[in-house]
Amino acid sequence: LRSREESLRRQIANVSHDLRTPLTSINLLIGLLSEPKLTDVRRQQLIHELYELLSRIDWLITTLLKISRLDAGTVQFKQEQVSLEELLKKSCVTLLIPMELRGQELRIHADGAFRGDLSWTSEAIGNIVKNCMEHTPEGGRIEIEATENALFSEIIIKDNGTGISPEDLPHIFERFYKGKDSDGKSFGIGLALSRMIIAGQGGTVKAENRKPVGAMFTIRFYKGTV
Repeated sequence: LRSREESLRRQIANVSHDLRTPLTSINLLIGLLSEPKLTDVRRQQLIHELYELLSRIDWLITTLLKISRLDAGTVQFKQEQVSLEELLKKSCVTLLIPMELRGQELRIHADGAFRGDLSWTSEAIGNIVKNCMEHTPEGGRIEIEATENALFSEIIIKDNGTGISPEDLPHIFERFYKGKDSDGKSFGIGLALSRMIIAGQGGTVKAENRKPVGAMFTIRFYKGTV
């Protein structure tokens, strides 16, 4: 019980910090927007920054609510037969424009089907692809290969980015864990949510580094109990 209480205190402290930082910035931006001699160009820039900060807070709160639902066991995953190609397209649709702006190439090769919850699973995969995108340089490449066999449906996500530091590798799926190379915009919960969604459907997810560069995530959804 003491261990759980300590863990809860740490998580509350993390959430408070992650909310306080953008809220402080929002207060500063509102103050700048009230200046009478502000140019239209500067005003539009500040409004854009304000929108991004509000979007970050909205994402954080929404993700925390989803995690709490998974923790409470109130999520009922659907069992749908969906093509792997459809699953991957839905997972990546919101990332296509950010990747284009970064000059990154996305390659998808999918063959076979997947049985599970399309909406929740696409969010889990999308979070992983987003992580790869953020750690891949401009002009880089992200590849997703999905196949199905008699035992499982497998999705492999690879990038040619900076990879994962050895000290971060065992912890990247932990809630609120932020790697040493993460930027100030990271909340440390996206990959944790992904693992919870995948594990909640009897699947597994593994992260490792590639040679010579890059990271690789392997997701499997088994057709029977393992």
